[in-house]
Amino acid sequence: MMDEHDTLAERFEVNRNHLRAVAYRMLGSLSEADDAVQEAWLRLSRSDTSSIENLGGWLTTVIARVCLDILRSRTSRREEPLGVYVPDPIVSRAEGIDPEHEALLADSVGLALLVVLETLAPAERLAFVLHDVFAIPFDQIAPIVGRSPTAARQLASRARRRIQGADVLPDADLTKQREVVDAFLAASRSGNFNALLAVLDPDVVLRLDRGAVPAGASRVVRGAEAVVEQGFSFSGAGWQVQPTLVNGSAGIVVTRQGRPFSVLGFTIRRGKIVAIDILADLVRLSQLDFAFLND
Repeated sequence: MMDEHDTLAERFEVNRNHLRAVAYRMLGSLSEADDAVQEAWLRLSRSDTSSIENLGGWLTTVIARVCLDILRSRTSRREEPLGVYVPDPIVSRAEGIDPEHEALLADSVGLALLVVLETLAPAERLAFVLHDVFAIPFDQIAPIVGRSPTAARQLASRARRRIQGADVLPDADLTKQREVVDAFLAASRSGNFNALLAVLDPDVVLRLDRGAVPAGASRVVRGAEAVVEQGFSFSGAGWQVQPTLVNGSAGIVVTRQGRPFSVLGFTIRRGKIVAIDILADLVRLSQLDFAFLND
């Protein structure tokens, strides 16, 4: 016979995927999202649940508070104005999103969007994610951020303007996305400067996150010619490129001697690459799930 704790744990599991999806959008980190979900469970298990009428709503509020605390206490590396941080990508096989990733990737949460979310103040990010992504009303968001509903609405509005100005939502046609990425790869391998320029938006932005070591290796490159000059070749002994989905959009995983070396996410709008986000931090890559590469 199930006791009260088991029943509570079962009810929590029903909400786990939703909570992880909220936390991933709030934090851009899979490990921190998992930590936040675990903290939400600990707070629930210590609470008097007899007065909780809507457990899902209660847990969403709790996970939002936990994530806000994490955002406010992030390390100085994230806060450096010249730092480059590419959020944790969700990498799936090219044929389609893996079932365990579906909840995380609902509502089109591309890498480029997460990069912009990283530039927002914590309260702005929370207000935007809860309201615009998860349809939480502002009168419920207000007490989480310690503001009035009107002020919470203004936070989300500022975030929305920043996101709309960044032009981060990709073209919807995945087949056409893949054609553009394949053309990019072919041009890179052949060293065809003009063919590369043809697939890049003139104002393309490349973000390369190689972590803290070696110092200065991470960088942001702006403009098509500057991106071409990075000299992508994706060739050489022991190197392989595998087409994948990165946060639901066309991307690639580059492996070296069978080990993931980098993940490239592409944002394609109007048939051109407007952003390339590269995670090449080997420590963080080692924490991601690439099991499908061996299938």
